[in-house]
Amino acid sequence: MKKIGILFGKERSFPEAFVKRVNQMGGKEFRAEFVSIDKIFQAEPLNYAVIIDRISQDVPFYRAAMKNAAITGTAVINNPFWWSADEKFFNNALAEKLGVPVPKTALVPSYEQPDDTSDQSFSNLVFPLDWDAIFQYTGFPAYMKPFDGGGWKEVYKLNDKEDFFDKHSQTKQTVMMLQEEIIFEEYFRCYCIGGKYVRIMQYEPRNPFHLRYVVNTPPSSKKLLQTIENYVLKLNQYLGYDFNTVEFAVRDGIPYAIDFCNPAPDADVASVGQENFDWVVETSAKYAIERARAQVNDQDNLTWGEYIKTSAAGLPLIGKPSVKKAPAKTAAAKK
Repeated sequence: MKKIGILFGKERSFPEAFVKRVNQMGGKEFRAEFVSIDKIFQAEPLNYAVIIDRISQDVPFYRAAMKNAAITGTAVINNPFWWSADEKFFNNALAEKLGVPVPKTALVPSYEQPDDTSDQSFSNLVFPLDWDAIFQYTGFPAYMKPFDGGGWKEVYKLNDKEDFFDKHSQTKQTVMMLQEEIIFEEYFRCYCIGGKYVRIMQYEPRNPFHLRYVVNTPPSSKKLLQTIENYVLKLNQYLGYDFNTVEFAVRDGIPYAIDFCNPAPDADVASVGQENFDWVVETSAKYAIERARAQVNDQDNLTWGEYIKTSAAGLPLIGKPSVKKAPAKTAAAKK
């Protein structure tokens, strides 16, 4: 019997439901449980065929443990090596190369120098930066956010350059990015599991958290939903994420990818709603069993995205990646 584990932090509803559903589906072949760690020795396995990682981004000990598990054959979801390397500014650059619309975004150095550095550490950085060109590029209003952050932490809406300099002075050692505001008519948040299963959810980020999936009007067109599905698949297949969400703000009929570096996305029933919760539990359980069935001990069972594959093979970024696709399900929140 192969074991499927889930590594998590404060959340409860999703891990508990995931374990229960895998055990209902797994029969005598697969058993799910909460990951249990009492020691980590180099190159020694944790004896899980698959681990769903929901917390190592916040706990460095867990991140190192997941890399160690991966090298012994565990299929870690998501790939801890890529997750360690990835960040939001790179994602935007990749999306632009792939032809997925994104807001105009500029990288901004930290206000304070990092520890153990001095002025000499920044010999290649021009002071002051060409702020006028940066502000002209993004325009105002704009949003400033950490280049590798999440969870709506340190996100600022800025109305002008004076506002920017005031807020930037509060960011200490965090590298930021300045991003064009997309004033949207529609907004969507999309689960993507396994690079092939897509759940498109209407979303209203301006509502309180518990009402963000409550939207009173249907999507404007099936063509828009198909475009969003295609973008979701392309982004996740190039990034190599097994479990991720992608957000789109629709302006003048064009869906702009706003945030698509969410490998531990919210899956709590109280915030996403029962129908979306049921879908993500069912689909993640199904996918975890797929990966456990394919897992082979003592070999690499991680997912590597098309960006890495094309780079390693010396191929153009925009080639012909292998496309896995399953029908997307559209979820309009019910009143």
